[in-house]
Amino acid sequence: MNCYDALAPWYDSLTGDVPYAAIADFYETEFAADGGRFRLLLDLCCGTGSMTWELAGRGYEMIAADRSAEMLMQAQAKQRPCRVSPLFVCQSAEALDLYGTVDAAVCCLDGLNYIPPDTLGEVFRRLHLFVRPGGLFLFDIRTPDFLRSLDGQIFVDEKEDVLCLWRADFDEALGALVYGMDLFTRRGRLWARSGEEHIEYAHAPEKLRALLEGAGFTDVRLRSDGPQGGAGRLYIIARRMEHG
Repeated sequence: MNCYDALAPWYDSLTGDVPYAAIADFYETEFAADGGRFRLLLDLCCGTGSMTWELAGRGYEMIAADRSAEMLMQAQAKQRPCRVSPLFVCQSAEALDLYGTVDAAVCCLDGLNYIPPDTLGEVFRRLHLFVRPGGLFLFDIRTPDFLRSLDGQIFVDEKEDVLCLWRADFDEALGALVYGMDLFTRRGRLWARSGEEHIEYAHAPEKLRALLEGAGFTDVRLRSDGPQGGAGRLYIIARRMEHG
């Protein structure tokens, strides 16, 4: 079972505190500071599409990609008011294949922490193909220090019809936080149990900078003052070179 398969129907109810609007505001501030034209955007690793629909509601044309068909089913079912409905595609980040270029790509909520280090270079190369020259790539990660701080911790999220229990262990050899998740969901008078394993890799920011520059991005900036910055979330903004 892939991660987010069993969790997909319950993801939104368990993450109701995510500040999607504030993150979208952050993106738009960067767009405005750039001064370029931003109309068509890619939401990479879009999950249940909450950010996709947030941006679509602000007038952007959206393409949204995720490798989980189950998460995309939740995203497509939302059908929020917008000028142009998003296009959802089932693709992994390293196999991204669009019909043309976008003005910017975004990836929120540490989606890139799920990408293994030896795959990141290919992800950035694929993005270089599909972000227009001069366009932006904006994403965030959980910092290595933050992921290590979760080692050995146990967390419980509970709603009326679902209970999620996850246990975090940092694997130094793997360079990643590995957490097993048990999901208990109500089935009438009974409860059903399912399990998933999630792995978030501890990507060093300077390594990310080097990989981005090697893939053809420039003006790489690191910002810790974005939404949830105090909780180990680091934002990275990079520009696709005008030429090359």
